[in-house]
Amino acid sequence: MIEMILKPVGIIHSPFKEKKDSPHQGRYSAEVSEIEIFKEYKLAMDGIEKYTNLIVLYWLDKSERDVLKVIPKGAREKKHIEKKGVFATRAPSRPNPIAFNVVDLLDVNQNKLKVKGLEALDGSVLVDIKPYWKDIDCVD
Repeated sequence: MIEMILKPVGIIHSPFKEKKDSPHQGRYSAEVSEIEIFKEYKLAMDGIEKYTNLIVLYWLDKSERDVLKVIPKGAREKKHIEKKGVFATRAPSRPNPIAFNVVDLLDVNQNKLKVKGLEALDGSVLVDIKPYWKDIDCVD
């Protein structure tokens, strides 16, 4: 068995207190959230202010981890009631509930980042942040 150890690097403060409050996709939300980087990781933020967009990875602690097939939300709205494997969807329920959002970086102040486009619930644990590079991360 391979052992994995994840270290929380911060906490997310957002206006979304419950799952029902969170947008279906963060990119469609105008709400602003704050990402607080833990003090011991502040040096890892050096240079982050140069980017306009970031990739934010965080833990979906309220998601089910034993679900392998789901009916995607968009399919429900279109009346296509066919289950798909979670790896073929963006459903929050998955074996390792790691979320991925591309956000707009609005401000950097000490160990805090103000961002737009995040769908995380308030109190979600930050796993990692990476700069978004259009030439690498955008596939035609």
